Amino acid sequence: MIDFLLNGQPRRSAASPDTSVLELLRETLGQTGTKEGCASGDCGACTVAIGESGPYGRVRYHSANACITPAHQLQGRSLVTVEGLARGEALHPAQAAMVACHASQCGFCTPGIVMSLFTLHEETRERPAPLTPERLEAALGGNLCRCTGYRPIRDAALSMEEHPYARPEWLDLAVDATAHAPTPAADSAFVQPTTLAELVEERRRHPEAPIVAGATDLWLEVTQRQRRFERLVDVTRVAELTAVEEATLADGREGWWIGGAVSYARLEPLLEAHYPAFAHLLHRLGSAQVRNRGTLGGNIANASPIGDTPPVLLALGARLWLAGPEGERELPLEDVFLDYKQTALAEGEVIRAVFLPRPEPGRHLRVWKLSKRREDDISAVLGAFSWRLEDGVLREARLAFGGMAAIPKRATAAEAALEGQPPTVANFQAARTALKQDFQPMSDVRGSAHYRELSAANLLERLRLVIAQQQTHSDREVMLHAYAH
Repeated sequence: MIDFLLNGQPRRSAASPDTSVLELLRETLGQTGTKEGCASGDCGACTVAIGESGPYGRVRYHSANACITPAHQLQGRSLVTVEGLARGEALHPAQAAMVACHASQCGFCTPGIVMSLFTLHEETRERPAPLTPERLEAALGGNLCRCTGYRPIRDAALSMEEHPYARPEWLDLAVDATAHAPTPAADSAFVQPTTLAELVEERRRHPEAPIVAGATDLWLEVTQRQRRFERLVDVTRVAELTAVEEATLADGREGWWIGGAVSYARLEPLLEAHYPAFAHLLHRLGSAQVRNRGTLGGNIANASPIGDTPPVLLALGARLWLAGPEGERELPLEDVFLDYKQTALAEGEVIRAVFLPRPEPGRHLRVWKLSKRREDDISAVLGAFSWRLEDGVLREARLAFGGMAAIPKRATAAEAALEGQPPTVANFQAARTALKQDFQPMSDVRGSAHYRELSAANLLERLRLVIAQQQTHSDREVMLHAYAH
């Protein structure tokens, strides 16, 4: 049974472990305002808001794609749908603005757009800040309007504050009513352990049961391939997997252990402060709905050759902290990927945390993603490059690529060609030639082998131009400093 609040009302429902929030709403609860479009988390027609306790007892809501969110993850949470926004005859500002700006045409995508605007409105109330084009793009980037009515939708978003708001009291009190609801028993088909010890024991007993966190990829097995799951292990409530902690490794490197179930949205502030290039990538990785749910650990465990974060983590020298029935251990990330969709994780092991090193003085990072669409699309090629420039020569250059092999992989031959060399045209030409030793990419729907080879080489040339620009800027600063004194 799942105990949760639906638009402020306590609900209890039974569901199979592979039931989505969308199925629960439409087929069990008769709430048909939430629409099914793509059934893959791309169009946003099924967007809902999920609330859980935040700081100071407030409820914090995030947008989610109901089509790929497991229904059982509503346990002890508050679910808000488009039917629950109005208070009597008073529309929510998101709804009122959409009406006033004539922002609904055929109307199919409108409920999802309204729900994205609702979460944007809630976020603005909690953390007041100007509604910049970037914030608006981030909030609505996961909602497609089939009638191409984006201008009035944008106008509606910008005018929400002009409409009065009769806020339902239950929006702030919702989670309190179910916060202490019992989690499903260990013998249920959908298990939600709250400690690492419970998780490890469940993995020992049922190593065949898939792990679910954000479900942004796993649930496509249900919606696209019609796969059924008899048992699932949810890691989103495991305290150790949802923590972010500062740490120092045995080799002296400082950084952070990021729990395997930490979402991209939670990770964004840390990356914006220390790795802006990595943070920027997240906005190319998926929509707000996906970033609210998807996890760093899941992206690694999925072991896709075109996963966006593994090449960046390889370039930064990340490590994994693994836990399983046989104990715990650490591995460099580059030792984890073995072959297509195959990893070094032993049976029953889980990714407890990912070590992200603190930026070293003088070390730079650039990340470039090539895809058919700029937003919310899968990579054809992704390059992540980390390096130091010391006395005019390159040191510890780490060049990692996605989409170039069966696994995310470093270009070690190209790295060797650059190590200890000045960043000249000739040396980077040697590195581009060395890429042929590192990769023999395949052709598929996202790009031919030739396209990938050429693109990877061009990304190295782009890196050379960036380094040359940095050198020019540095030389200019030295000259200005000398002139000033």
